[in-house]
Order: sequence, then structure tokens, then C-alpha cells
Amino acid sequence: MDATVAIGDLARQSGVKVQTIRYYEQIGLLAPAMRTGGNQRRFGTATARRLRFIRHARDLGFPLEAVRDLLDLADHPDRPCADADRIARRQLDDVSRRIAQLQALERELSRMLVQCRGGPVADCRVIEILSDHSQCLGDHAAVGQDAAAGPRLPPE
Repeated sequence: MDATVAIGDLARQSGVKVQTIRYYEQIGLLAPAMRTGGNQRRFGTATARRLRFIRHARDLGFPLEAVRDLLDLADHPDRPCADADRIARRQLDDVSRRIAQLQALERELSRMLVQCRGGPVADCRVIEILSDHSQCLGDHAAVGQDAAAGPRLPPE
């Protein structure tokens, strides 16, 4: 049997928060941990390796369902990698689409700021454009939909 570590040690080693490790275990991305007599979770090297895989995939922006599919492929090394390629291609296409949306957003915000004349808020071009989407040059609403998921706050 390989050496095991407690969940806190696994979190420090992997850079994944304890709560996230528990969540991955709960949704089945990680197998249920072994338990000590005192009911403490213990994780082996295979789980640590799997968690590093998940973290790297998440760092690359793969959604959890894609991570699940990639893990399933990794668990069956005799299968052809065409499915993994397809999943990675879909992720690359999604990233490319988001980059294009962010570039459109950048152009619109830059244009808005260039048009700013200074002065009182009553004459503020930024406020004016934000109040009337028809004054925008392009459709950047898709980028704003990502914001609907909630603010990205810095860690405390």
C-alpha cells in the first residue's frame, strides 16, 4: 500500500482548496477517500496524481464535464485519443471565441473612453453609452453573460 496523506496535506501539495477536494470527491471526480479509525480522510499517490490532472485541466479552462470525460479516457489507456483530441479542440474553440469577444469588449471600452470629453457626469459619454446599447459598435453582450455568474473577487 502506498503512503497516504491527510486532506490538508493534499491541499497544500496540489494547490487545491480542501473544500474543492471534498467537492470533487462528492461529485465523483475523485474516488471516496480511505478513512482512518477516527474518520479522517486519507489520500494515496494515485488520488494526488488524479487531483493534479484535474487542477491542470481546470487551469486550462476545461469545464467539469470535459474533465470527467478526460479522466474516463485516462482511465482507459487502450482507447484511441481521438476523443481527447475532440474535447481539447472544443476547449480551444471556446477559448478562441472568448478571446474574440474580449477583444470586441476591449475595442468598445477604448472607444467609449476616447469619446469622453471630461466635464460633469451629465455630459459623460461613458454613462451615455452604458445607458443606450444602440450606441455601441458591436455586440459584446455574450462577454457580459460570463459576468452573470458573479464577480471574481480576489482571495482574502
